[in-house]
Amino acid sequence: MFVGLDMGTSVVKAAAFADDGATLRVESMPISLGGQGEHVEQDIEEVVRAATGVLAAVSEGQAPALVAITGQGDGLWLVDAEGRAVRPAMSWMDGRAGGLVAGWMADGTAERLYRRTGNVLFPGSPGPLLAWLDRHEPQSLDAATTAACCKDVVHLRLTGERGTDLSDASVPFLDPRTRTYAPEALADLGLGHRAGLLPPIAATLPYGQARGHIAGLPDGTPVTGGPYDLPASATGAGVTEPGDGLLIVGTTLACQVVVERVALDEDPVGFHLATARPDRHMRALPAMTGTVALDWVLGLTGTTHDQLSELLDATPRGARGVAALPYLSPSGERVPFVDPTARAEFTGLDLRATRADLVRAMCEAIAFAARHCLEAAGLTGRLAVCGGGARNPAWLRLFADVLGRPLRVARGPEPGARGAVLAGVAAHGDTLGRQLDVARWTAPEAVIDPDPAGVAYYEHAYADYLFRVESARNRWAGPAGARGAGRP
Repeated sequence: MFVGLDMGTSVVKAAAFADDGATLRVESMPISLGGQGEHVEQDIEEVVRAATGVLAAVSEGQAPALVAITGQGDGLWLVDAEGRAVRPAMSWMDGRAGGLVAGWMADGTAERLYRRTGNVLFPGSPGPLLAWLDRHEPQSLDAATTAACCKDVVHLRLTGERGTDLSDASVPFLDPRTRTYAPEALADLGLGHRAGLLPPIAATLPYGQARGHIAGLPDGTPVTGGPYDLPASATGAGVTEPGDGLLIVGTTLACQVVVERVALDEDPVGFHLATARPDRHMRALPAMTGTVALDWVLGLTGTTHDQLSELLDATPRGARGVAALPYLSPSGERVPFVDPTARAEFTGLDLRATRADLVRAMCEAIAFAARHCLEAAGLTGRLAVCGGGARNPAWLRLFADVLGRPLRVARGPEPGARGAVLAGVAAHGDTLGRQLDVARWTAPEAVIDPDPAGVAYYEHAYADYLFRVESARNRWAGPAGARGAGRP
């Protein structure tokens, strides 16, 4: 038995798999988000309790051959040497560093950093959050041993081993050429004196052994950490060849494409996440929009996810002239452009507009945003899809039409947990004495083909979407461009 642990933003899940990739059991536990306004935080102890709880439930007293941990990336999880919280974790959704990011975009710091690392800055990434704390709460940094990501904290608590993997280390301080932290990148953000907080980067993946029967795991149970949830899901979906991509229709739209080089010389867009292979990177464009925007419009219209297929069928393509932009995050948008002032909107409304029109317009807008990101990431090959939003057949067909290509539905459940196990065995299989049939573990559940009529319609509608995005960006900038100064 292999166990994958996925530390999500709102839910922690553990999945047990047989040697052939069959799912044996899945357990989950919700975790909360706290804070007010731009401050979005999580209780580290609550998150660790949830992790140990689902691990104990899914393993049922058995000794897994491996526990592999993945989870939400970015944010800032400050802990001491034992992995205990110094302060609440700052979520990747936290927006308090938005002013710093805007300043760095205006003075050229953000572009200079991209030329070093291949990664853009956004308010919820570790660099800006560290810089914000260094200015406003330095005592927390002084008290911490490690500025980690979520899965690294759980790995530390289970094994006592401090470290991270290449994917979580990538944003924003990794030099992709040396595959080590770039001192110049830290200096760019005024954080050279905080370099000791960054966890060591494991050459493959962090590896240790469970200690003290924590989470019901016997002493010595192998535990590996990373990659984080975006590349882990790509591995679980079999997305490994250049040009192939993965769309995760979750709380956010996590769009990724496998690339062979880091585009340091191109327009600053998205992230380049290092993998175990030096000639493979995940070009990741994780938008701030996704099912969170659908949830908002369903709540606004007094409808539910169970009614989604009915609502999509109740109005034609184009929602009878109603159109939307899906930028509902208080911290704006980070891909395929960075703009802390980005905001959502509906256009084309009149008294004849229905709830179904509003819902379809938002569903189409989210699909357009996915295409915008995937095209910017360089998608040319096959496309896999997973996530909660991919479970609705009607919306999945809409995505296929907007994207104009077949969608390979990733084997479920929990492709992130599945990918964490595959990555862990690939990195440490010799130590474990185990190998897995990757093709069998990653075979798609289904392939959704686009409707040619839908593809033709959405080619024109997508062009209109791009026009509306650019028009809105000009409005967000204000008459003198002051609010959006420094935007790419």
